[in-house]
Amino acid sequence: MGFVTKKESYVGGIKEISLGKGAGAVKVGGETCFPFYTFEGAMPNKPIIAMEIWDMVPEDWAEPAVAPFKDVLSDPAAWAKRCVEEFGADAIVLQLKSTDPNDKDVSPEAAAATVKKVLAAIKVPLIVWGCAVPAKDELVLKAVAEACQGENLLLGPVEEKNYKGIGAAAMGYGHSIIASSPIDVNLAKQVNILLENLGMPMDRLVVDPTTGGLGYGLEYTYSVMERLTLAAMTQGDEKLQFPMINNLGNEIWKSKEAKQTVEAEPILGDPERRGVMMESVGAVSYLMSGSNILVMRHPEAVRMVREFIKSLSGGGSLQGVAALSKRLPEASIDFAAMAPAYDLTIEEEKKAAAPAAKKAAPAAAAPKAPAAAAPKAPAAATPKTEAPKAEAAPAVAPVVDDATVKAEAAAKAKLEAEAKAKADAEAKVKAEAKAKTDAEAAAKAKEEEAKKVAAEAYAAREAEEAAIRAQRAQSHAAAEEEAAPVALGRMTAAVVQKDQQEKILDNLSRIHRR
Repeated sequence: MGFVTKKESYVGGIKEISLGKGAGAVKVGGETCFPFYTFEGAMPNKPIIAMEIWDMVPEDWAEPAVAPFKDVLSDPAAWAKRCVEEFGADAIVLQLKSTDPNDKDVSPEAAAATVKKVLAAIKVPLIVWGCAVPAKDELVLKAVAEACQGENLLLGPVEEKNYKGIGAAAMGYGHSIIASSPIDVNLAKQVNILLENLGMPMDRLVVDPTTGGLGYGLEYTYSVMERLTLAAMTQGDEKLQFPMINNLGNEIWKSKEAKQTVEAEPILGDPERRGVMMESVGAVSYLMSGSNILVMRHPEAVRMVREFIKSLSGGGSLQGVAALSKRLPEASIDFAAMAPAYDLTIEEEKKAAAPAAKKAAPAAAAPKAPAAAAPKAPAAATPKTEAPKAEAAPAVAPVVDDATVKAEAAAKAKLEAEAKAKADAEAKVKAEAKAKTDAEAAAKAKEEEAKKVAAEAYAAREAEEAAIRAQRAQSHAAAEEEAAPVALGRMTAAVVQKDQQEKILDNLSRIHRR
């Protein structure tokens, strides 16, 4: 029996959105399965890569990001044309950075003129991205929408604060919009609902979940995008079934790690390779979480990610893909010189070396005593006398080497320090455990005391209310008894019947007597 792939069935899918117009129009979305899970559903449109350009010369870009465009940075139209013709961009994202009221504060009319100039230079879809200041973006994007009527631009970011003005302009002049929310599933859904209630056609909406760079930012964005895709596919939530866009290049290249030079941080390696790989890794991560439009900056990162999309969509190997091509000179970094010296000595060997050094200290050799000269014999023949024996040299104590003494002292001090540290650590653990136990006991006693006080208060309140109820019942009974009519006895006819006049006179007499 052959291997059978387990397949999931989904109740929902992603809407298909068309960007641009005419022969240059591009479709995104339309999938009925998770990203690249084509064995479970359809993925009719591959994710596209849009390269970003700015409407002003960037002043804080890293050198590797500037190198491919350094001669066209002052001309957005030429910049966009190079991205399309040389680097194969599927779309262009025009970042209207100059409209930021905290920077150059360019007027909406000037921004609209720049958009028209870029639009005339390319034949691919154009995405217009504001400065992310809601009030200014509303003015600028309304002017852009009017100036480029019928071009089906993708305008954004549209937030809860400015969705009415931009949404109305997009509907009136035939454009699509980017619904942006700050990394939150519920807020993303809320903006979509507001736009739908406004009357915005839902086949002209793209979602921006707010993109983070590598690190925590990527993790948060990836998680939210994954939940958006799950809600759209498995739960069939129609309010979240929209393609997603990630403004990735802007986030990656403004991070500190992408900007640092090799002199400032040599341990991070070649700056050009570092930035390109950071952008590529982020792009692949967002592709796997459901991104349909990637906004990227560096041509090499664009090339590598395009090959990745092609391989995942159509199959094949990436082994034949060309390696990263550098434009700047290779950074010269001596990693060996920066590496710390290796200490391969085993700890047990270090401890054994101390007493061994003591034993190996050579004993100082005793000095030789000079031989005593025998006295000369007299001229006369006399019997020879024995020469007196040389006195024994005094014993010399072995010399102890200072290095040995210091090594022993250091080893002893280290052992004492380790023992003291171990004892302190054990004492600290015991103290923390005791403090924790005492705190838990105190908390438990406090909780029980609070419960007891609450129970007593409840009992007192119940007794007081019972007494009040009894008193009220007694008062009601007394009031009812007092208000009850007097029971009359059986009435019989009087022996002498009086007429009406006589009865009146009797009553008057009774009243006067009282």
